[in-house]
Amino acid sequence: MDEYDDVCVLVPTYEEASTIGDVVRRFREQGFERVLVVDGGSTDGTRELAREAGARVIEQSGSGKGQAVREALGYVEAPYVLMVDGDATYRPEDADRMVAPLLAGEAEHVIGNRFADMQPGAMSRFNKVGNGVINRAFRWIHGEDFRDILSGYRAFTRRSVEGFLLTAEGFGIETELAVECVKHGVETTVVPVTYEPRPDDSETNLSPVRDGATIILTLYQMAKTNNPLFYFGSVGVASTLVGLVLAAYVGVEWVTRGISHEVIAVVAGVAVLFGVQVALFGVLADLIVDVNREQTRQFERVARQVTRERGGGEGDPVADGSVADPPAGDEEE
Repeated sequence: MDEYDDVCVLVPTYEEASTIGDVVRRFREQGFERVLVVDGGSTDGTRELAREAGARVIEQSGSGKGQAVREALGYVEAPYVLMVDGDATYRPEDADRMVAPLLAGEAEHVIGNRFADMQPGAMSRFNKVGNGVINRAFRWIHGEDFRDILSGYRAFTRRSVEGFLLTAEGFGIETELAVECVKHGVETTVVPVTYEPRPDDSETNLSPVRDGATIILTLYQMAKTNNPLFYFGSVGVASTLVGLVLAAYVGVEWVTRGISHEVIAVVAGVAVLFGVQVALFGVLADLIVDVNREQTRQFERVARQVTRERGGGEGDPVADGSVADPPAGDEEE
């Protein structure tokens, strides 16, 4: 069996005709024979070029990178997945270090850190600032430092993502994967990779402002189940501060000018009470999440113990590293 027979290279694409052929060929040259291209309805010949280079091509039923990844995972049978963009910004030569922690059993999810070796012109200054803000927000909200949560170069075990709740349609999929890793306690490691500029004839599908705002919103929304103390606490603190500021204004006006603002005073009181109640709810929700995580870990330990006593394995499906046959009509002929 070849070294990477159990690895499927997953490449979501949209209008990547200028690069996809080279990407597929280079990964196959590195020993990755199983390459799955999931295309979002390109009209520039992306699918044909990917197929000619040796990839298996499926046209996704919807649109957006997130939807492509979710749909592709239903076709993959290989126990390990190497996900990469089709724009030739990531080097196939780094694939070995990406999958090595998985094959060695040292991690279940690997993130390629683009900032470890970013080539000149690979990312604009504006995008670097935006990435820095998002990574700091992730550390603050979710309590882990993955250095580059927006990296499109990832490797993971198929089993580790089976319990993930992935709903993002577009570029928020990387954010969801990072948050779900924290939420489910998936062993995650970060490895350095080289990030290169897009070829001159390749255009990005990313909108920095729109997609950046979506990612920040996704981080905050996912804190509701992963870090409820932050999610509800931030709302409670904000409401309480607004109430206190209004109350201070009413007090100053009454003392200095003898003017009473009854309506504002009522609003201030309601804001403070609401803020305190929401903050307390956040504390209780955080306790519930902690108890649930501990129970889940105990159930997993018991399940592993039972599996060992019965002489079974770890539960990973034994696959030949191929891609599952899609339903009739889903694959282009």
